[in-house]
Amino acid sequence: MTNTHKQIDQNAYSHDNSGFTLIELLIVVAIIGIIAAIAIPSYQGYIERGHRADTMSELQNIANTIESRKIEQGRYSNDLLTGLGGSFPSQGTALYTISFIPDPLTSEWTITAETIDDERMDGDGDLSFDYRGVKCRGTDCGKGDEWR
Repeated sequence: MTNTHKQIDQNAYSHDNSGFTLIELLIVVAIIGIIAAIAIPSYQGYIERGHRADTMSELQNIANTIESRKIEQGRYSNDLLTGLGGSFPSQGTALYTISFIPDPLTSEWTITAETIDDERMDGDGDLSFDYRGVKCRGTDCGKGDEWR
């Protein structure tokens, strides 16, 4: 007697189990969320330090310009401030307002970069630089790393 029935290939009906399970996908999403929760605040702090460093550099450039103009004119006056100050940065969203005291300008000047309300640097502390080279961030003043 011969077997007339075809033998059923078991592999023809098996399901391919390649792919990810829901649990595996949830674990990956959770890991990505944890990494993002750590990385985003760190990145934002990096951006704020960069804005602060740009502003500090601008204050020092303004101080150099004031002193070089004073040497050319031979005296301190508000004419030395022409084209200096105002909003910083001048391109894009302004984060600071740069101003000068006293008015009229004397040999004991101070340049202040005040944070603009409701912008990225709000609450970071105002920056200042004076004729002696003293730097302040908020109430922390000196000639070292006070701006960091």
